Amino acid sequence: MSTTTVRLLAVLELLQSRDEITGAEIAERLKVDRRSVRRYIKAIQEMGIPVEAERGRYGAYRLERGYKLPPLMFTEEEIVALTLGLMMIRAYRFPLNPSSIAGALAKIERTIPTQFLDQLRAIEDTVHFNPVAPPTDIDMKVIEKVAIATRTRHRVRIVYQAWNDKETQRDYDSYGIVYYDGYWYTAGYCHLRKDYRTFRIDRIINANILEPTFTPPSDFDTLKHVSRSLNQPSGIEQVKVLFKTTLDNAKKSLPPELGTMTQVEEGVLFTRPAYRLEWIAPMLLSLNFPIKIIQPIALKNEMKALAHRALNMIEET
Repeated sequence: MSTTTVRLLAVLELLQSRDEITGAEIAERLKVDRRSVRRYIKAIQEMGIPVEAERGRYGAYRLERGYKLPPLMFTEEEIVALTLGLMMIRAYRFPLNPSSIAGALAKIERTIPTQFLDQLRAIEDTVHFNPVAPPTDIDMKVIEKVAIATRTRHRVRIVYQAWNDKETQRDYDSYGIVYYDGYWYTAGYCHLRKDYRTFRIDRIINANILEPTFTPPSDFDTLKHVSRSLNQPSGIEQVKVLFKTTLDNAKKSLPPELGTMTQVEEGVLFTRPAYRLEWIAPMLLSLNFPIKIIQPIALKNEMKALAHRALNMIEET
């Protein structure tokens, strides 16, 4: 759904929930200027919806007295899709206020036919999600600002805490948000570094939306950028492992997001950043073909430690 469509629906929701509302109030709620509000009102009027407008500096908008939009009606499959979608957003801690998710589910329960209500509650009671990694706590007030800035294309000023606890203040254009390997990330343009950057959302400790707006590059792929920046970060030692198999077999054995696989003369070269070795080592042990660890030494030591633990377990048994 386009940004314009979402905002038109938001304006309609505001008009229905209030007897009247000023252009300034709508602009504040949607984080847009008043000219945009007038454009949205005109588009709604052209759709045949009677919106009355008072002229003047303090003019207000209202739906024609007695007019109500027809209620939304969902099919059974649409109810299932909406419920599962909201449950996934909650389970994976999408950067959104949890009360908004609870409110949306409650509205669905209130508006659906009685024959679908039991099915909806059965879905909530029986479907469960297990995120890849334990989600970290997120300051929702901060993240709501980042999410709004991403959606409305406004620059945001963030205070970011890096892995070494160093804090920096940056003006940043957030092009998109990605869930990757258990964490939420935002990718975009950092005005401090004058380059594209990826930030882990739970490490943003403060955020303020600024007036300037931006237009993302048409060819910027947020998911690819996050994947590349996490698997090939600058300044971090790389894991290099030779897989003695074919490229096709290697790709069937490991998800592509875990690292980069390149065909070489001896087999397939697997590379990724040298962190979380305690997780990489058992992953390599699960492969059904020979491997050769090229670097780092710490990964070899981790593999040896796993082997010793396995032998000890067998002897004790």
